[in-house]
Amino acid sequence: MGENVAVEYRWAENQNDRLPALAADLVRRQVTVITAPLSTPAALAAHAATNTIPIVFGTGADPVQLGLVASLNRPGGNMTGVVTLGLELGAKRLELLHEMVPRATTMALLVNPTSPALSEPITRDLQAAAGVLGLNIHVLHASTELDFDRVFTTMAQLRAGALVIGADAFFSGQAKELAALALRHGVPAIYQYAEFTAGGGLMSYGGSISDTYRRVGVYVGRILKGGKPADLPVELSTKVELIINLKTAKALGLTVPFTLLGRADQVIE
Repeated sequence: MGENVAVEYRWAENQNDRLPALAADLVRRQVTVITAPLSTPAALAAHAATNTIPIVFGTGADPVQLGLVASLNRPGGNMTGVVTLGLELGAKRLELLHEMVPRATTMALLVNPTSPALSEPITRDLQAAAGVLGLNIHVLHASTELDFDRVFTTMAQLRAGALVIGADAFFSGQAKELAALALRHGVPAIYQYAEFTAGGGLMSYGGSISDTYRRVGVYVGRILKGGKPADLPVELSTKVELIINLKTAKALGLTVPFTLLGRADQVIE
C-alpha cells in the first residue's frame, strides 16, 4: 500500500568496464535519480553518462579532485553524496599493522587496478608511508575472486609478513572471503570496514558501510521529494573505528600490544 517508487538495480559483477553501459541504460530509461552508494567507479560512470539526472554517490575519494562536484559545500551540478574517510586512512592502516606486527619489515598492499581513482593514490600514499616507517611494500593486484589465491601465493614468495587491503568496493563486497583467506594463509591483515574483522580479519580501521548507505538513502529521499543535488552539500562521514579481533590474533600467534588495545573502539574475543 502507498508504494510509489520503483527501484531499478544494476550490478556489474565486479567488472568495472561494464559500468558505463549500465549507467547509460539507466539514463535511457529516464530514471528519476541514480545512486552509487559505495563505488567510486560507478559514480564516475554515472557522471559520464548524464549531466541532468540527479546522482547521489558514496565515495572514499575526493569528489572535487575526481571532477564529480565543484565544491563540497556547493556541488554545483547534478551530483552530491557522502564522502567517507577511506583513502586518507591508508597510511594510518599501515602504521597500525606495523605496530601489531613490528617484525614484519616486508608488507604487501592489495589494490584493484581497474579502479585507478582509488588504487593510484593509495599506492602513492602507502609507498611514502612505508619509506618513513622503514618498510618494504609490494603492490599486488586483484580485480576478480580468482585473483585472491594468486595474491596470497605471491605474498608467500615475497615473504611479505602482513597485508594492507586498499579501499575498493570490490574488496568491501568480498571482505569476509578475504578475512578467511588471510587467516587460512596465516597473514595478518587490515581493512577499512568492520565486516572484515567480523568475518575473521585481524584488524579494521575506518568508517561504517551501513552509515554510508543510510546517509546516501536520506539524500535520495530528499531528491525524490523535489530537492536538487546542487543545493545539497556533500556530507563528510568522519567517524572511524579501530576494531581488533583477538581470536584471530591468537590464531596467528600474535600478542596484541597494550598500546593498540587501549586505542581500540571494539575488541572481538
